[in-house]
Amino acid sequence: MSKDSSPIILVDMDGVLADFDRGFISKWKLKYPDIPYIPVEERTTFYSSRQYPEEHQPKVWKIMQQPGFFIDLPPIEGSIDGVKDIAKAGFEVFFCSSPLISNPSGASDKYEWINKHFGKKWVGKLILAPDKTLVDGHILIDDRPEIKGVRTPTWEHVLYDQPFNREITDRRRLTWATWQDILLADN
Repeated sequence: MSKDSSPIILVDMDGVLADFDRGFISKWKLKYPDIPYIPVEERTTFYSSRQYPEEHQPKVWKIMQQPGFFIDLPPIEGSIDGVKDIAKAGFEVFFCSSPLISNPSGASDKYEWINKHFGKKWVGKLILAPDKTLVDGHILIDDRPEIKGVRTPTWEHVLYDQPFNREITDRRRLTWATWQDILLADN
């Protein structure tokens, strides 16, 4: 497969590569040890802050807006090898992430996260896009149930399986253990 004809796979970061929930919960437990957190398995909405009681929502945002929050997120099991295996299989892989504008180091943290877990040559493959519909590709792997923007996307939205998106049944979905069933089936 030549580079010109390689399908473009866009991979979201938070909740797909970087374990947003595990990173958030570990910081929550340190900062607010007496306030219960929402376990990942009980998440029912993409926006975790909306599931917390109103009086705790500012605390949720305070954690997410801390400089360094995104760089400290642990990788999701299998994500690093999964992305590298997708590239080895002949796909052109780019990271496509929406920055949290209210976090002062969020964008630079995402670049540093890629460098830390994938290496310098992968840093140039990060696309930060508040509107992912403006990014061209064949497939977008993302945990967000609905992705809206100013145009109809060129990519197919393949859901990365998470507890809060399991009610969505009109799309294909994958995990790092099953990516081959989706991506290699198309070729």
